[in-house]
Amino acid sequence: MEKHHTFCRICESLCGLEVVTEGGKVVSVAPDPAHVATEGFSCVKGLRQHEMYQSPDRLKYPLKRRTDGTYERISWEQAISEIGAKVRHLRAEDGPDSVGMYVGTAAGFGVLHPVFAQGFMTGIGSKSMYASATQDCSNKFAVSRYMYGFPFTLPFPDIENTECLIVVGANPVISKWSFLQVPNPLEKLKQLERRGAKLYFVDPRKTESAQVAGTHVFIRPGTDVFFYLSFLNELIRQDGADMDRVLKWTEGFEALQLLSAPWPAERTEQVTGISAGVLRSMVAAYSNARGAALYCSTGVNMGGNGTLAFWIQEAINAISGNLDRKGGTLVGKGIIDFIKFGVKNGVLMRDDKSRIGNFSSVNDAFPGGIMADEILTPGKKQLKALFVTGGNPLITMANSGRLREAFRKLELLVTLDIYQNETSSEAHYVLPCTDPLQRPDLPFIFPLMLGLQMKPYLQATRAMVPRQGEQRDEASIYLELARASGVTLFGSAAAQRFFEFTAAYHSRKKGKKWLEIPQEAFLSGLLRLSGQKSFKTLLKFPHGIKREPHSAGSFLGKRVMTGNKKIQLAPDILMTYALKLEDDFNKEKEHSDHFKLITRRAITTHNSWTHNIPRMISNGRDTNYAYLHPLDLKELGVAEMELIDVSTETATIRIQVKALDTLMPKTIAVPHGWGHQHARGLSVANKTRGVNVNLLAKDGPENIDRVSGMAHLTGIPVKIRKADGALRPTWSGLDSPGG
Repeated sequence: MEKHHTFCRICESLCGLEVVTEGGKVVSVAPDPAHVATEGFSCVKGLRQHEMYQSPDRLKYPLKRRTDGTYERISWEQAISEIGAKVRHLRAEDGPDSVGMYVGTAAGFGVLHPVFAQGFMTGIGSKSMYASATQDCSNKFAVSRYMYGFPFTLPFPDIENTECLIVVGANPVISKWSFLQVPNPLEKLKQLERRGAKLYFVDPRKTESAQVAGTHVFIRPGTDVFFYLSFLNELIRQDGADMDRVLKWTEGFEALQLLSAPWPAERTEQVTGISAGVLRSMVAAYSNARGAALYCSTGVNMGGNGTLAFWIQEAINAISGNLDRKGGTLVGKGIIDFIKFGVKNGVLMRDDKSRIGNFSSVNDAFPGGIMADEILTPGKKQLKALFVTGGNPLITMANSGRLREAFRKLELLVTLDIYQNETSSEAHYVLPCTDPLQRPDLPFIFPLMLGLQMKPYLQATRAMVPRQGEQRDEASIYLELARASGVTLFGSAAAQRFFEFTAAYHSRKKGKKWLEIPQEAFLSGLLRLSGQKSFKTLLKFPHGIKREPHSAGSFLGKRVMTGNKKIQLAPDILMTYALKLEDDFNKEKEHSDHFKLITRRAITTHNSWTHNIPRMISNGRDTNYAYLHPLDLKELGVAEMELIDVSTETATIRIQVKALDTLMPKTIAVPHGWGHQHARGLSVANKTRGVNVNLLAKDGPENIDRVSGMAHLTGIPVKIRKADGALRPTWSGLDSPGG
């Protein structure tokens, strides 16, 4: 047996791990007690991930779809050649934008994968990029660009020093901290409370986090923006604005003040359900603290006004003097100053507009919610080919039933993944990739370039187990696809020659007949270019090596990248949409007795990833349920475990119901990530009974956020009735499994 020290790569937490292998297989995964940052913590999903990677369902060879819909194994040479020929044809006949790419969450948890994927699309000359961010977080990127001058300027709470933390729409005990590596979130929340910090959770459900520490405050789903407006109004009324900092470091305070004036707490409590007294006490706690932070995550992001809500949150943190302040919110630094680098080189700063809906790109990507329209709408630049890399949009995206039909219209659909999942089951070509334990790596882009770590550190990891069959890493795949498609990575002939030469040399050295990127060498080069130790040197520090801690005062006046170097509190585009909120407010009042749908996570599920691990879905965990308050069940005349129909204009799902008294009445919670029955290559998951709740969400240009391109995946108005006539739940609306 051999013990390896590495770090998890399934979420931002990057927990340090000890992996024991024998005979080329993982025997066990345990937390690394000596890790410099994560302190011997890991969640159950991280500790069971090897069971997902070692499943008999793992893709090992390239697959091609036959005309009858079945799949056959083909060689890499055939797959690369045929895909490349089709890309050449489409570029010549329909232009480069007819070839698109969807980048999923899994692609972001490595360093080289997203870089080479983007390099391939740049070489094609296509701007048809789509990303999973428009399902859960692109509101933050859009707002950050308008306020701070760069989309990846992402302030985070100084958790170790804050005296008041208000968490809105987030549940770190189950979901960890988005955009921030915080080890052992449950213990960190308890520590906050033990040292006397004020801690609030604002959520339609008393979450697991709220049950551990702090004070819970119920809020009506989808009304977060009105909570923030009243918070801003009350902060100004209580003289909580630090005018010295406002005048020195910001612009637009007067406009922000006027915007908040019509939204006193007494008014918004009609829709939020938060009494004026409770809101005022929260503002007072926030104002009186020596270092305070408002923080939100997907519960806010995916709501109908997630962009405006996040903007006002950031404005509050700024005008209160808490931005760039000890105990407030900090802006980290990676191994390079990526904020300055990005602005100087135009990285993630494209200003293109989409063909459908005229949406601005965010982080160089268009909204996933218009992808079906881009495929189905004829005309110049119509999307005819799509590469899906590290994602599964037919589970995760809004109105995925319509998207499935759109995918079936594509002339070319290629997926790069470790399983033949729902999306791969519609693909023309399925390419088998390596998993995190089969490749060398550094902590992924967010912490590496932005320093989004509570305790900044660096660590290198080698591959711990060999590849199975003919699996390849994504960077090498995109190098070969570029050559076969007649393009050069990053649009540079010199870069293509360099990558091909180094890959050929490495392949000969390793006795391989195909081009394989020397990943360790490239990662080492990245480190050296940024003034860090080499990859091999980092390997001598198996538990990681600490970097300089974050410091307040490193952002304002130094790394704000707007034209005048001041934070823009009232960007015109955000003010324009904020001034239209009266209509939304009136609708909320009018429909206050209607049900609103929210999502919910479980400790054993990670989006849609872990449902093919038998242990993770055992003991009755092989499905999702709809959760309702007991009073709502009584009103509907429904008993626990009976079936209900949940409907929107888009679809109806039929699902079993459970009572949950920690929910706000008139709220229904349904966990997402289920509905695997279409997946050909998930022999465990495709026998589960779960329902894809995202079928209920709307897509199309008229239904997504105009500024960020975000889909509306939570806080959705729904109709609920007791089901009749069906003996079992349905997983894709009320259609047949072949639909």
